[in-house]
Amino acid sequence: MNAEEFRAAGHELIDWIAHYVEGVEHYPVLSPMQPGEVRAALPASPPDADAMPDSWADVMADVNTVIVPGLTHWQHPMFAAYFPANTSYASILGELMSAGFGVNGMLWATSPAATELETLMMDWMVELLGLPDRFVSSSAIATSLGGGVIQGTASEGALCAMLAARERITHGTSNQVGATGNLTAYSTAQTHSSLEKAAGIAGIGRDMIRKVDCDEAFAMRPDALAAAIARDRAVGLTPFFVCANVGSTSSMAIDPVPEIATVCQRENVWLHVDAAMAGMAALCPEFRFVNAGLEHADSYSTNPHKWMGVQFDCSLFWVANRQSLLNALSILPEYLKTAAGDAGAVIDYRDWGIPLGRRFRALKLWMTIRLEGVASVQNMVRNHVLWAAEVLEVFAADERFEIVAPVNLNLVCVRHVNGDMATDSLITTANATGKILLTRTVLDGRSVLRLSIGTRATTAAHVHAMMALISDLAEPVRQPVI
Repeated sequence: MNAEEFRAAGHELIDWIAHYVEGVEHYPVLSPMQPGEVRAALPASPPDADAMPDSWADVMADVNTVIVPGLTHWQHPMFAAYFPANTSYASILGELMSAGFGVNGMLWATSPAATELETLMMDWMVELLGLPDRFVSSSAIATSLGGGVIQGTASEGALCAMLAARERITHGTSNQVGATGNLTAYSTAQTHSSLEKAAGIAGIGRDMIRKVDCDEAFAMRPDALAAAIARDRAVGLTPFFVCANVGSTSSMAIDPVPEIATVCQRENVWLHVDAAMAGMAALCPEFRFVNAGLEHADSYSTNPHKWMGVQFDCSLFWVANRQSLLNALSILPEYLKTAAGDAGAVIDYRDWGIPLGRRFRALKLWMTIRLEGVASVQNMVRNHVLWAAEVLEVFAADERFEIVAPVNLNLVCVRHVNGDMATDSLITTANATGKILLTRTVLDGRSVLRLSIGTRATTAAHVHAMMALISDLAEPVRQPVI
């Protein structure tokens, strides 16, 4: 493909993307494809070396007839599953520009703009979210030893936090000789499964994660945390890491971070706060209760690629003291040494995450903030929270449903009073219509329907349609047998 062919295809693709985004509501939310159907519709082998390349028209024909039908449409206004994964036109342009530049921002020297824009964006987000100054990267705040970095996902952030905590508690020996085998970490059953994966990768071991008891709102009990730590110390183990949830995946549970932080400070245990989605609510000052206790956190993460309209992947990860993170992740072979880096005059983000190579992800965050504006995102978040409260009222007034978790922001968790089979059947039947997508979870051992309102394209009319569909499909209350 030469430059002229690229221009023609690019113009067509931009038009195609805009048409897709504006018309996504006309597709079934959940792909109707069966396992293996997409692969079977495409050639089993690549083209021969002597074959002519396919035309752009041929490729787009397959996109339209095979790829699009094989998509679950996360931008659909009736997508109420999992968590939002919003995008925006500004973010798409930033992603396109990053692809066009094709730079690797592993070092400051390999693209100063990639590093310095990322540092600036992390500091912008501290300000926009109202986070503590301890997370600011800039030397303008002389007391700040911390800083932030864009990770791929909150799962990567959790792993980096655990590695930094491991190095701090072992005084740097675990990178050289391996984990000691007696380190213990703490979370609740509501914590994302990525923490167990992190423990395996970090050499801590999944069996060394203690599941701390929750209260009736599925939030961690600080007294139970303190008791669990005491039990482990009594048998010679070393508590080193706590993960607190601010908006758990299953139920949007918010752990009492200030009280948990008190326990962690007393016990010299690293506190990581995972606010993968809920943290973005702090763009609205009235929702900054999600920031409670962060002034005591050692690390914190939240995702603009969920509830801000920034193209996946863009996860923000901050540490209060960058040295622990650098000690855990920094390796400096000769071919990566630079004068600026050796002098400590710049940030080299290769030391702040797992991979060496790094895409120019800050561009799409920068463009989203500048071109979309903050007010538009604030309005979206406020609407979603408002509509979730209205959904709660509808469910609460319907004798067929039981509310099973507090509605803290935009997630409503309910179950059918007829039990697990009725709840599961409702979810399956609703999803099979292609008009909506819901997900199931389990709370207190019972099946639960999750309704997450978070898609940019969703309107009040869509929320009303969701509730009407669920109401139509839900079975009546079974009368007791006399």
